[in-house]
Amino acid sequence: MPESIDWPPKHPPRRRRRFLLIVAVLAGIVFGGRSALSYYVDMLWFGSLGYGDVFWKTLSLQGGIFAAFAAATFLILYGSFLALKRAHLPDLPTGHTILIGGQPLKLPVEPVLHLVALGVSLAIAAAIGAGMMVEWPTLALFWYAPRATSGVVDPIFGRSLNFFLLALPAWQLIVGWLLTLAVIICVLAAFFILITGGSRVLTGRLSRSVALPWRGLSITFALLLLIIAMRVYLGRFERSFDDHTIFGGVTYTDAHVTLTGMLVVCAALVLGALIAAANAVREPRGRWLVAAILPAAVCYVALQAIAWYVSSFIVKPNELVREQPYIAHNIDLTRQAYGFNRISQREFPAETTVEAADADNNQATLQNIRLWDWHALQDTLRQIQEIRTYYDFPDIDIDRYEIDGTTREVMLATRELNVDKLPESSRNWINEKLIYTHGYGITMNPVNGFTPEGLPTLILSNMPVQSTVRGLTVTRPEVYFGELTNTDVYVKTRQQEFNYPQGQSNNLTSYDGNGGIVLGSFLRRIILALDRDDLAKLPFSDDVNKDSRLLMRRNVRDRVSALAPFLTYDPDPYIVLGDDGRLSWIMDAFTISDSYPYSTHYRLDRDLINYMRNSVKVVIDAYDGTTTFYVFDSEDPIIAAYRRIFPSLFKDAAMMPPGLRKHVRYPELLLKLQAEVYGLYHMTDPGAFYNREDLWTVATEVGMGEGGQQATQTMQPNFVLMKLPGETGVEFVEILPFTPANRNNLIGWIAGRSDGAQYGTSVVYNFPKTKLVDGPLQVEARIDQNAQLSGQLTLWNQQGSHVRRGALLVIPTGRALLYAEPIYLQAERSPMPELRLVVLALQDRLAYGPSFESAMAALFGGAVSSLSAVAGSAEPVRHAPASATSPQPAADLNALIAEAAKDLADYQRLTAEGKLAQAGQKLGGAERLGMRRDPLSWPLLENPRRSFPGPPPLFWATHAAIRGKPHSSSQSRSHSPDSPLPLEILTIPSRRCTFPGSCRRARNSPARWIETWKTAGRHPH
Repeated sequence: MPESIDWPPKHPPRRRRRFLLIVAVLAGIVFGGRSALSYYVDMLWFGSLGYGDVFWKTLSLQGGIFAAFAAATFLILYGSFLALKRAHLPDLPTGHTILIGGQPLKLPVEPVLHLVALGVSLAIAAAIGAGMMVEWPTLALFWYAPRATSGVVDPIFGRSLNFFLLALPAWQLIVGWLLTLAVIICVLAAFFILITGGSRVLTGRLSRSVALPWRGLSITFALLLLIIAMRVYLGRFERSFDDHTIFGGVTYTDAHVTLTGMLVVCAALVLGALIAAANAVREPRGRWLVAAILPAAVCYVALQAIAWYVSSFIVKPNELVREQPYIAHNIDLTRQAYGFNRISQREFPAETTVEAADADNNQATLQNIRLWDWHALQDTLRQIQEIRTYYDFPDIDIDRYEIDGTTREVMLATRELNVDKLPESSRNWINEKLIYTHGYGITMNPVNGFTPEGLPTLILSNMPVQSTVRGLTVTRPEVYFGELTNTDVYVKTRQQEFNYPQGQSNNLTSYDGNGGIVLGSFLRRIILALDRDDLAKLPFSDDVNKDSRLLMRRNVRDRVSALAPFLTYDPDPYIVLGDDGRLSWIMDAFTISDSYPYSTHYRLDRDLINYMRNSVKVVIDAYDGTTTFYVFDSEDPIIAAYRRIFPSLFKDAAMMPPGLRKHVRYPELLLKLQAEVYGLYHMTDPGAFYNREDLWTVATEVGMGEGGQQATQTMQPNFVLMKLPGETGVEFVEILPFTPANRNNLIGWIAGRSDGAQYGTSVVYNFPKTKLVDGPLQVEARIDQNAQLSGQLTLWNQQGSHVRRGALLVIPTGRALLYAEPIYLQAERSPMPELRLVVLALQDRLAYGPSFESAMAALFGGAVSSLSAVAGSAEPVRHAPASATSPQPAADLNALIAEAAKDLADYQRLTAEGKLAQAGQKLGGAERLGMRRDPLSWPLLENPRRSFPGPPPLFWATHAAIRGKPHSSSQSRSHSPDSPLPLEILTIPSRRCTFPGSCRRARNSPARWIETWKTAGRHPH
């Protein structure tokens, strides 16, 4: 048999050691080089924003935590291995021979175990260090927690909020780490017993007088029991976070049995640890380890049995009485956790009369009712203001601005550049990185401003930005940082940037800001190119020089998340036009926690939380990317701790420029969560809370589903500029109505306030419970049940168009509730909604009109609701020039059309009621009215009764009135060859046309029909 080879060799060759060292260095470069580059670029980026100290502080915290926990983990694990190996060294086997390729190889057990233990300890230490490094905010909050405690303490343990919010999470993390190490060490001790026990069996040394080596396992098991005791002790405080069926927090059973019982279990675990330690001192026996577990196991079983008995036979039969104090704790602290101490309640009578609405004293509210649904406005702006295909309006923001000395509610949209929409032939590195670098400008329109064609009345529009209001200008319209800016760009290069299209050429510009990272030397350029995956282009571009700048993390969400990842952000940033004409983004940032005592948990995206504060507002300049964090809630203990960690990152709210300060608003994300919680926790009486006597939910409405079809959905918060009931001034508030659970009638209404000293507070209006107040779905049903409205909506939903309903607003005015809903008409092939109808309602009254003024006149002025722009219009009629063939005045013609429209409305109502005879009389009346019209009505028809299946006069009069286009009050026209034809005339098919082919060609080519009519003055047949 050949001689066996020893491994590892006693004296490895120097060349092999050098090779291993080189391999280790190369591996470190490969795996660590990329991270090192990333950290270097991050350092440059933080420095370019003026937050270099934030980067170094974060890096020092992460590095310190990684190093401390990795080193401690390695020392504990590897030290435990060495101690256990020394204790079991006499019983370890000396070696083992294996065959590899027919060659015997002798493996000594001790050196192999030593090498394996070293590698495993390093790997586990690195993994645990990396995991703890990710949790650096938890540990940093514990270390930098303010020592001054607030006045709020929990009612059971008497601990401050700082303990629960800042200290307890860190203790849980540390104890969890120790528990993991204790389990690993116990497994290691058991492993040594297995291999040494096996060695004794093979050598025949195991006998009754010589027991297995239990000493090492006894010591490690004692440590494990001590750490479990610490975990159980911390678990007592975690009872404050438990959610139960009825309420959250400590229960009667917890307070009288569980908390005390857990202390007993802790004592039993400590006793078990002493037993295990004594087993290590005296002659060790395995049965004593079993005995060490018994005290804790017995106590735990007894605790569970007693708790079950108390819960089943003492609490359940008298649950309300027993749990009442603990329900009160849950109500009080949940309301504190979600900021309900800033919510006031008021009673609102919700009267039904027109006089109760007090329109005269609420004109500011009425004149700012939002009629533009943001989805509809977004689609419209994409058609009329994108200008080029590579622009987009990702969102619509609602704000208030001073316009001509009056505060008006407006809607703003940012025109951003979407490089993904560039033509495929233009998708190259120069265009995407150097030329198409930014969006341009914003649009602004009043929330209820419409042109006669149903389009938005734009205050700011076009490129370059044009303003119709003096003093409202945009001095820096370029948008380098926004919601769609997801790519890196290089600015201040030799290549001029595309600014905006201008005639046959383009307007070009060069970046003039100080944002971004200066490329500097060639070496830095190489490093930046490596980090940004741009190595093939950036170092070799002649357009880039040492003064050029890299703009990275241009998406405002990514930007703030990189600077302060420990905050939670509202997903909807909004654009603000400052007094200096610069554009800025404002984002709401929150501190959250899941360890607020006695507070019930609710889901916020992927997090389960029971505490939330809107502590910070973040402002990002859209041109140079300057990012500033302003603290708006200095009482929040979490943000107070972060300010101690990063003193240069946060500024006081008082330092925010006044031009931006007046545009802060109540956060939408916070109001939605508060409304969800308030639906249950507005009940402060434990008895009512226990019985769920007055459970509320956020109201639902009819909206557009994903497929464009109408669907019932939960209402979203709406921003409204209004005078709150009981207040004197106009405020910008965020509103949301409530309904009782599983009911559709309204029961309450919440408003988050945004202005002045009232910022951050909310007011809830409680409606009377003794009468029914219509909810949004009930108002929607009233709209659908109205014969005239339903008939018109059905007509509009045909012939290539569909009806689109806007958001239903529920606004308190005076002592009544006003409901407002805009209705749009949208062509299927051209998604550009146009306002066609405004519906207003009180509790017992429904009015509508083609404009807000006509609907208001019908609701408050006694005018008749009309689907046409003639009847009930509050606007002056602008007459078109009379043609040679139209001697009849336009006013008389409009009066006839109005009468015909009224007869048609009566016909539809009577038909819906089943009164067919009376409906026929109304139909005849409408036809007679049409016969009385001037002959100019008939130039298109040689034989009107042969050409159309229905009465032609009714068709001409009522369709013109319903559509409101050719005879609207704002653009009255006579039907002469010089006036455009109504669209419906060109699209309604004729079954009795004397010239079917001509009709078909005319329908397929409306332009030919119109041209023929203008030339001949008669029907093209």
